[in-house]
Amino acid sequence: MRIFNPSFGMAAAGPAKVTLQPINWATDAIALISNSKPNARELLEGVRAMLGAHRPVDNIHFHAKNSASQPAPKELIEKVAKNYKGALLALGD
Repeated sequence: MRIFNPSFGMAAAGPAKVTLQPINWATDAIALISNSKPNARELLEGVRAMLGAHRPVDNIHFHAKNSASQPAPKELIEKVAKNYKGALLALGD
């Protein structure tokens, strides 16, 4: 698939197929990612607390982008992809 973005040109060709694995929300590691706006962290803390009523939370970790106006840095995306089976994102305000 080729995606055209009129502001940047053609997207680089990538792998044609992505294999997704099912997530076990009761046990798998989960990344909670804030967009760094006010109240995003608080929202994620509430989500973590609610998950804690149903599962251990020792493998649920908080992460945040550097700026709400910028995309997540490549390093953060790679870290989450490597270490977590799922991610929940919060947009605050």
